[in-house]
Amino acid sequence: MRLVASDVDGTIMGHDGVITERTRAAFAAVQEAGVQVVFVTGRPTRWLAPLAEQLGHAGTVICSNGAVVWDMQQRALLGVEALDREAVLRLQEIIRDVHPEAAFAAECVTGLLLEDGFAQAHGDSRLKEQRSANLSEALGAEDKVVKFLAVSPVLTAEEFHALVAPAVGDLAHVTHSDARFALLEISAPGLTKARTLESYATSLGIAAEDVVAFGDMPNDVQMLEWAGEGYAMTGGHPQALAATALRAPACEDDGVARVLEGKLRELAGGGGSSGGNMSGNVSMGSDV
Repeated sequence: MRLVASDVDGTIMGHDGVITERTRAAFAAVQEAGVQVVFVTGRPTRWLAPLAEQLGHAGTVICSNGAVVWDMQQRALLGVEALDREAVLRLQEIIRDVHPEAAFAAECVTGLLLEDGFAQAHGDSRLKEQRSANLSEALGAEDKVVKFLAVSPVLTAEEFHALVAPAVGDLAHVTHSDARFALLEISAPGLTKARTLESYATSLGIAAEDVVAFGDMPNDVQMLEWAGEGYAMTGGHPQALAATALRAPACEDDGVARVLEGKLRELAGGGGSSGGNMSGNVSMGSDV
Protein backbone atom coordinates (compact mmCIF):
# COMPACT_ATOMS: atom_id res chain seq x y z
CA MET A 1 0.00 0.00 0.00
CA ARG A 2 1.63 3.20 -1.22
CA LEU A 3 -1.43 5.29 -2.09
CA VAL A 4 -4.90 5.45 -0.55
CA ALA A 5 -7.57 6.89 -2.85
CA SER A 6 -10.93 7.49 -1.24
CA ASP A 7 -14.29 8.79 -2.29
CA VAL A 8 -15.90 11.19 0.21
CA ASP A 9 -19.71 11.17 0.39
CA GLY A 10 -21.12 7.85 1.53
CA THR A 11 -17.62 6.49 1.97
CA ILE A 12 -15.95 8.53 4.73
CA MET A 13 -18.70 11.11 5.24
CA GLY A 14 -22.38 10.50 5.91
CA HIS A 15 -25.35 12.70 5.05
CA ASP A 16 -24.70 14.63 8.29
CA GLY A 17 -21.45 15.98 6.81
CA VAL A 18 -19.34 14.52 9.62
CA ILE A 19 -16.10 12.55 9.31
CA THR A 20 -15.71 10.55 12.52
CA GLU A 21 -12.77 10.74 14.89
CA ARG A 22 -11.85 7.14 14.09
CA THR A 23 -11.70 7.88 10.38
CA ARG A 24 -9.70 11.06 10.97
CA ALA A 25 -7.23 9.13 13.10
CA ALA A 26 -6.88 6.38 10.50
CA PHE A 27 -6.00 8.80 7.72
CA ALA A 28 -3.52 10.59 9.97
CA ALA A 29 -1.86 7.28 10.79
CA VAL A 30 -1.69 6.31 7.13
CA GLN A 31 0.13 9.53 6.29
CA GLU A 32 2.45 9.15 9.28
CA ALA A 33 3.38 5.75 7.88
CA GLY A 34 4.54 7.43 4.67
CA VAL A 35 1.57 6.41 2.53
CA GLN A 36 0.17 8.97 0.10
CA VAL A 37 -3.50 9.99 0.39
CA VAL A 38 -5.67 11.46 -2.34
CA PHE A 39 -9.40 12.06 -2.20
CA VAL A 40 -11.33 11.33 -5.39
CA THR A 41 -14.78 12.88 -5.35
CA GLY A 42 -17.65 14.08 -7.47
CA ARG A 43 -17.70 17.28 -5.41
CA PRO A 44 -16.64 20.58 -6.97
CA THR A 45 -13.76 22.52 -5.46
CA ARG A 46 -16.08 24.87 -3.57
CA TRP A 47 -17.40 21.91 -1.51
CA LEU A 48 -14.02 20.65 -0.31
CA ALA A 49 -13.86 22.60 2.98
CA PRO A 50 -14.72 19.55 5.15
CA LEU A 51 -11.56 17.79 4.00
CA ALA A 52 -9.45 20.65 5.31
CA GLU A 53 -11.54 21.41 8.38
CA GLN A 54 -12.11 17.86 9.58
CA LEU A 55 -9.14 15.96 8.18
CA GLY A 56 -6.57 18.72 7.86
CA HIS A 57 -5.96 17.55 4.31
CA ALA A 58 -3.56 19.88 2.52
CA GLY A 59 -2.69 17.67 -0.42
CA THR A 60 -4.27 16.82 -3.74
CA VAL A 61 -7.96 16.25 -4.39
CA ILE A 62 -9.32 14.83 -7.64
CA CYS A 63 -12.68 16.60 -8.02
CA SER A 64 -15.73 16.58 -10.27
CA ASN A 65 -15.37 12.88 -11.10
CA GLY A 66 -11.84 13.32 -12.41
CA ALA A 67 -12.27 16.54 -14.36
CA VAL A 68 -10.33 18.70 -11.89
CA VAL A 69 -7.10 18.13 -9.97
CA TRP A 70 -6.87 20.57 -7.07
CA ASP A 71 -4.08 21.52 -4.67
CA MET A 72 -5.76 22.10 -1.30
CA GLN A 73 -2.84 23.90 0.31
CA GLN A 74 -2.22 26.33 -2.52
CA ARG A 75 -5.89 26.47 -3.54
CA ALA A 76 -4.64 26.03 -7.07
CA LEU A 77 -5.89 24.24 -10.17
CA LEU A 78 -3.37 21.58 -11.22
CA GLY A 79 -5.31 20.15 -14.13
CA VAL A 80 -8.69 20.28 -15.84
CA GLU A 81 -10.47 18.27 -18.53
CA ALA A 82 -13.71 19.89 -19.59
CA LEU A 83 -16.55 20.05 -22.06
CA ASP A 84 -16.82 23.18 -24.18
CA ARG A 85 -19.94 25.25 -24.77
CA GLU A 86 -20.90 23.59 -28.04
CA ALA A 87 -20.56 20.09 -26.59
CA VAL A 88 -22.77 21.01 -23.63
CA LEU A 89 -25.50 22.52 -25.78
CA ARG A 90 -25.45 19.48 -28.08
CA LEU A 91 -25.76 17.14 -25.08
CA GLN A 92 -28.60 19.23 -23.70
CA GLU A 93 -30.46 18.94 -27.00
CA ILE A 94 -30.03 15.16 -27.04
CA ILE A 95 -31.26 14.74 -23.48
CA ARG A 96 -34.25 17.02 -24.02
CA ASP A 97 -35.23 14.93 -27.04
CA VAL A 98 -35.37 11.72 -24.98
CA HIS A 99 -36.64 13.28 -21.73
CA PRO A 100 -38.32 16.70 -22.08
CA GLU A 101 -38.88 16.95 -18.30
CA ALA A 102 -35.14 17.16 -17.60
CA ALA A 103 -33.58 20.24 -16.02
CA PHE A 104 -29.95 21.25 -16.42
CA ALA A 105 -26.94 22.86 -14.79
CA ALA A 106 -23.30 23.34 -15.73
CA GLU A 107 -20.49 23.06 -13.21
CA CYS A 108 -17.76 25.31 -14.58
CA VAL A 109 -14.27 25.94 -13.28
CA THR A 110 -15.53 29.37 -12.24
CA GLY A 111 -18.76 28.20 -10.57
CA LEU A 112 -22.20 26.71 -11.08
CA LEU A 113 -24.78 27.80 -13.65
CA LEU A 114 -28.36 26.61 -13.13
CA GLU A 115 -31.29 26.71 -15.48
CA ASP A 116 -34.82 27.31 -14.17
CA GLY A 117 -36.25 24.26 -12.45
CA PHE A 118 -32.95 22.56 -11.65
CA ALA A 119 -32.81 23.46 -7.95
CA GLN A 120 -36.45 22.48 -7.47
CA ALA A 121 -36.01 19.12 -9.20
CA HIS A 122 -32.70 18.39 -7.48
CA GLY A 123 -33.88 19.29 -3.97
CA ASP A 124 -30.49 20.30 -2.54
CA SER A 125 -30.95 23.29 -0.21
CA ARG A 126 -27.47 24.51 -1.08
CA LEU A 127 -28.74 25.38 -4.57
CA LYS A 128 -31.80 27.41 -3.61
CA GLU A 129 -30.05 30.77 -3.63
CA GLN A 130 -28.15 30.09 -6.84
CA ARG A 131 -29.03 32.42 -9.71
CA SER A 132 -30.72 30.75 -12.67
CA ALA A 133 -29.63 31.37 -16.24
CA ASN A 134 -30.24 29.93 -19.67
CA LEU A 135 -27.12 27.91 -20.53
CA SER A 136 -27.16 28.89 -24.18
CA GLU A 137 -26.92 32.52 -23.08
CA ALA A 138 -24.79 32.18 -19.94
CA LEU A 139 -22.07 29.90 -21.28
CA GLY A 140 -19.28 31.61 -23.13
CA ALA A 141 -16.77 30.16 -25.55
CA GLU A 142 -14.10 30.36 -22.83
CA ASP A 143 -16.12 28.51 -20.17
CA LYS A 144 -14.85 25.09 -19.14
CA VAL A 145 -17.66 22.80 -18.03
CA VAL A 146 -16.22 20.12 -15.77
CA LYS A 147 -19.61 18.49 -15.11
CA PHE A 148 -22.78 18.92 -17.11
CA LEU A 149 -25.70 18.02 -14.84
CA ALA A 150 -29.13 16.77 -15.80
CA VAL A 151 -31.88 15.96 -13.30
CA SER A 152 -35.22 14.24 -13.77
CA PRO A 153 -38.17 15.05 -11.52
CA VAL A 154 -40.01 11.84 -12.44
CA LEU A 155 -37.49 9.03 -13.04
CA THR A 156 -35.08 7.16 -10.80
CA ALA A 157 -31.36 7.64 -11.36
CA GLU A 158 -31.11 4.19 -12.94
CA GLU A 159 -34.04 4.83 -15.27
CA PHE A 160 -32.66 8.22 -16.28
CA HIS A 161 -29.19 6.80 -16.90
CA ALA A 162 -30.58 3.94 -18.98
CA LEU A 163 -32.43 6.47 -21.12
CA VAL A 164 -29.66 9.04 -21.54
CA ALA A 165 -26.41 7.06 -21.78
CA PRO A 166 -27.29 5.26 -25.05
CA ALA A 167 -28.56 8.50 -26.58
CA VAL A 168 -25.34 10.32 -25.70
CA GLY A 169 -23.12 7.47 -26.85
CA ASP A 170 -19.43 8.35 -27.12
CA LEU A 171 -20.02 12.11 -26.96
CA ALA A 172 -19.56 12.09 -23.17
CA HIS A 173 -19.24 9.90 -20.08
CA VAL A 174 -22.48 9.62 -18.09
CA THR A 175 -22.65 8.48 -14.48
CA HIS A 176 -24.44 9.21 -11.21
CA SER A 177 -23.55 9.28 -7.53
CA ASP A 178 -26.52 10.31 -5.41
CA ALA A 179 -29.12 7.74 -4.38
CA ARG A 180 -31.54 10.49 -3.33
CA PHE A 181 -31.97 12.18 -6.71
CA ALA A 182 -32.14 11.25 -10.40
CA LEU A 183 -29.09 13.37 -11.13
CA LEU A 184 -26.79 12.50 -14.01
CA GLU A 185 -23.20 13.75 -14.02
CA ILE A 186 -21.84 14.12 -17.52
CA SER A 187 -18.15 14.58 -18.29
CA ALA A 188 -15.76 14.66 -21.23
CA PRO A 189 -15.64 11.45 -23.28
CA GLY A 190 -13.86 8.62 -21.47
CA LEU A 191 -13.25 10.72 -18.37
CA THR A 192 -13.63 8.86 -15.07
CA LYS A 193 -12.20 9.05 -11.58
CA ALA A 194 -10.01 6.10 -12.50
CA ARG A 195 -8.39 7.76 -15.50
CA THR A 196 -7.32 10.82 -13.55
CA LEU A 197 -6.28 8.73 -10.54
CA GLU A 198 -4.11 6.57 -12.78
CA SER A 199 -2.38 9.66 -14.16
CA TYR A 200 -1.86 11.01 -10.64
CA ALA A 201 -0.48 7.72 -9.34
CA THR A 202 1.85 7.45 -12.33
CA SER A 203 3.20 10.94 -11.58
CA LEU A 204 4.19 9.63 -8.15
CA GLY A 205 5.75 6.47 -9.56
CA ILE A 206 3.01 4.32 -8.02
CA ALA A 207 1.48 1.35 -9.83
CA ALA A 208 -2.16 0.29 -9.61
CA GLU A 209 -1.20 -2.77 -7.55
CA ASP A 210 0.00 -0.45 -4.76
CA VAL A 211 -3.24 1.58 -4.62
CA VAL A 212 -6.02 0.92 -2.10
CA ALA A 213 -9.28 2.60 -3.15
CA PHE A 214 -12.69 3.04 -1.54
CA GLY A 215 -16.06 3.99 -3.04
CA ASP A 216 -19.78 3.36 -2.93
CA MET A 217 -21.50 4.60 -6.09
CA PRO A 218 -21.53 4.12 -9.89
CA ASN A 219 -19.04 6.97 -10.38
CA ASP A 220 -16.55 4.91 -8.33
CA VAL A 221 -16.83 1.71 -10.40
CA GLN A 222 -13.84 2.25 -12.70
CA MET A 223 -11.66 3.35 -9.78
CA LEU A 224 -12.54 0.24 -7.78
CA GLU A 225 -11.78 -1.94 -10.79
CA TRP A 226 -8.46 -0.22 -11.53
CA ALA A 227 -6.94 -0.18 -8.05
CA GLY A 228 -4.91 -3.13 -6.79
CA GLU A 229 -7.33 -3.30 -3.89
CA GLY A 230 -10.67 -1.63 -4.53
CA TYR A 231 -13.12 -1.77 -1.62
CA ALA A 232 -16.83 -1.20 -2.16
CA MET A 233 -18.66 0.05 0.89
CA THR A 234 -21.17 -2.35 2.42
CA GLY A 235 -24.61 -1.00 1.58
CA GLY A 236 -23.27 0.82 -1.45
CA HIS A 237 -24.85 0.92 -4.90
CA PRO A 238 -25.18 -2.48 -6.62
CA GLN A 239 -22.89 -1.34 -9.44
CA ALA A 240 -20.12 -0.51 -6.96
CA LEU A 241 -20.60 -3.83 -5.20
CA ALA A 242 -20.41 -5.68 -8.52
CA ALA A 243 -17.14 -3.97 -9.46
CA THR A 244 -15.01 -5.70 -6.82
CA ALA A 245 -15.04 -8.69 -4.49
CA LEU A 246 -13.54 -6.64 -1.66
CA ARG A 247 -15.82 -5.05 0.94
CA ALA A 248 -15.37 -2.42 3.61
CA PRO A 249 -17.99 -2.08 6.35
CA ALA A 250 -20.51 0.71 5.83
CA CYS A 251 -19.61 4.37 6.17
CA GLU A 252 -21.60 4.65 9.41
CA ASP A 253 -19.53 1.77 10.80
CA ASP A 254 -16.20 3.49 10.05
CA GLY A 255 -15.55 1.00 7.26
CA VAL A 256 -12.66 2.83 5.63
CA ALA A 257 -10.97 3.32 9.00
CA ARG A 258 -11.29 -0.38 9.81
CA VAL A 259 -9.69 -1.45 6.56
CA LEU A 260 -6.88 1.10 6.90
CA GLU A 261 -6.19 0.04 10.48
CA GLY A 262 -5.76 -3.52 9.25
CA LYS A 263 -3.50 -2.42 6.41
CA LEU A 264 -1.34 -0.45 8.84
CA ARG A 265 -0.96 -3.51 11.04
CA GLU A 266 0.21 -5.40 7.97
CA LEU A 267 2.80 -2.71 7.24
CA ALA A 268 3.98 -2.68 10.83
CA GLY A 269 4.28 -6.46 10.87
CA GLY A 270 6.02 -6.63 7.52
CA GLY A 271 3.28 -8.85 6.08
CA GLY A 272 1.98 -8.89 2.54
CA SER A 273 -1.45 -7.92 1.38
CA SER A 274 -4.21 -10.11 2.70
CA GLY A 275 -6.72 -8.79 0.15
CA GLY A 276 -10.16 -10.32 0.42
CA ASN A 277 -9.41 -12.22 3.66
CA MET A 278 -8.64 -9.02 5.52
CA SER A 279 -11.74 -7.42 4.04
CA GLY A 280 -13.86 -10.31 5.25
CA ASN A 281 -12.55 -9.92 8.79
CA VAL A 282 -13.33 -6.23 9.04
CA SER A 283 -16.71 -6.76 7.44
CA MET A 284 -17.60 -9.07 10.30
CA GLY A 285 -16.90 -6.20 12.69
CA SER A 286 -13.57 -7.16 14.25
CA ASP A 287 -11.26 -4.57 15.79
CA VAL A 288 -14.11 -2.23 16.71
